[in-house]
Amino acid sequence: MVEKQCTLKNSISFSGVGLHTGEKVSLEICPAPENHGYKFQRIDLPEQPVIKADVDLVISTERGTTLEFNGARVYTTEHILAALYGCQIDNALIKIDAEEIPIMDGSSKPFVDGILKVGFVDQDSEREYFELSENLPWEDIEKGIEFLAIPDINYRLTVMVDYKSPVLGTQHASMYNIGEFKTEIAHCRTFVFLRELEFLATNNLIKGGDLDNAIVLVDRTDIPKEELNRLAKLLGKEDLKVEVNTLGVLNTIKLQHENEPARHKLLDIVGDLALLGKPIKAHILAARPGHFGNIEFTKILKAQLKKQENMGRVFDLSKPPLYDINAIEKMLPHRFPFLMVDKIMEITENSIIGVKNVTMNEPIFTGHFPGNPIFPGVLQIEAMAQVGGVFALSKVENPHLYSTYFLKVDNAKFKQKVVPGDTLVFELTLTSPIRRGLVEMKGTAYVNGKVATEADMLAQVIKDKE
Repeated sequence: MVEKQCTLKNSISFSGVGLHTGEKVSLEICPAPENHGYKFQRIDLPEQPVIKADVDLVISTERGTTLEFNGARVYTTEHILAALYGCQIDNALIKIDAEEIPIMDGSSKPFVDGILKVGFVDQDSEREYFELSENLPWEDIEKGIEFLAIPDINYRLTVMVDYKSPVLGTQHASMYNIGEFKTEIAHCRTFVFLRELEFLATNNLIKGGDLDNAIVLVDRTDIPKEELNRLAKLLGKEDLKVEVNTLGVLNTIKLQHENEPARHKLLDIVGDLALLGKPIKAHILAARPGHFGNIEFTKILKAQLKKQENMGRVFDLSKPPLYDINAIEKMLPHRFPFLMVDKIMEITENSIIGVKNVTMNEPIFTGHFPGNPIFPGVLQIEAMAQVGGVFALSKVENPHLYSTYFLKVDNAKFKQKVVPGDTLVFELTLTSPIRRGLVEMKGTAYVNGKVATEADMLAQVIKDKE
């Protein structure tokens, strides 16, 4: 069924410190109008500039993803964007009074909990997915990063991280659909290697870092106790007895999953790929990912998105039809010159694809118009309705005993001429479940992959024969 965009019912407020800046920051996630997407607003700066969550605005992937527009920056955007995307919120304005998103507990869970508490509201506009049409590989051989996106009906992620360590080894994490994000991924916390920690701390790179909001991974077992005590003191935890457990993790945080670091890498991918600007339908596989690789691959996806938009919608009309004209005549009562469906290519639980070949032999061209034949918009709507009728009748037993009556058409738009030689491909999708024989569908007609006609339609299926 057609999915609607959604936003928050109410605003949500958070406060904390930035991981790297250590600055106190207040953040408010606000509802936003349809087709707004995700945007950040620096309310602490003059004129309160707005920064769109767009991969083209990424200026750094060092220890997080940083956006900049007209000199205004926002750091460490990935966790909050992952929360919004993972909760399938399409439109939100994120107001902050400092330059870095608060680290909270090192995961997306606090943001997800807030979103779920206030809830969301559907909007009028349809949610538009980026549906990948072909396999899309990318790799950086020097950095050892590999990505592959393949077409899928869901947003699915598979991640492999390889620490090249006898203590930590290789980890995998998977998300089979976006609905799993809230329960399986959102709570997984950021991590850092012990060997990196002292360097980061002494160079003022994790001023807001804490042993309570990050998993510390240890890739060697021969660490002197004095070194651990010195590190604890450096991070303000001198009273804590710091040890290395058998999983190669400091004892300051208990792992929620053995593969929690890999799950957090998956979380980061969700947040970084949200910068594409559209929800995704594809299976994305990532080996040894990080913010750099995530962003580079998002740019690859954006280029593919533009390529597919320029190509238009692609249908395989060479395969055998699901219903040919003889099967269609057994379902629909229409006959020449008013049968306007030549074949049905596909029917799913919620949608149908049908074809009408427009030829000069159409009787309507005798008068519409001599010397300038144009297939009338009203007949395009009729053909679309007949395709919808086939869908409706395919859902009942003995369809020849039923008739489909057209009740209403709304939002009809005609975007290009249809002339002899064109092939109209109709794609109709249910917008609500069928109840009491009422069938409500959104229809789109394509010519050469480009939208020619759109309409919202309502019909009723009635058994009126014995």
